[in-house]
Amino acid sequence: MEPEIAALAASASTTLVTLLATEVWQRVREGAVALWSRASPERAEAVGAELDVSRADLLAARAAGDMESERELHAEWQGRLRRLMAAEPTAVEDLLRFMNELGSLAPAPSAPRIQLRASASGHGRVYQAGRDQHITET
Repeated sequence: MEPEIAALAASASTTLVTLLATEVWQRVREGAVALWSRASPERAEAVGAELDVSRADLLAARAAGDMESERELHAEWQGRLRRLMAAEPTAVEDLLRFMNELGSLAPAPSAPRIQLRASASGHGRVYQAGRDQHITET
């Protein structure tokens, strides 16, 4: 599996699932069905029904505070999108266009507040990061 396809599938599934719980979910559904209609027409209707079920599951999970179910939905849609792009390479460009379109609809993420504290003594070292960290020592 190409890393670019996997990264696109991960990003797209996050956007897709997140927007299913918003007032623009119907636009998300229509766009996803259109995407499948072009790449795999025999699956398009089923994808629409699966999105309806996913929306209901997502809303129920959020109401219950069930983060695990929400993560599972992300993983399910990530797999579906990855398989679609692997089977039909033209779906990559279609998905990129769709994600750009949805990007303007996505709610702005709230940045988490990160507070780090550390102390070292003697010859100790402390490495802290709020995100990725790469250290090269010689």
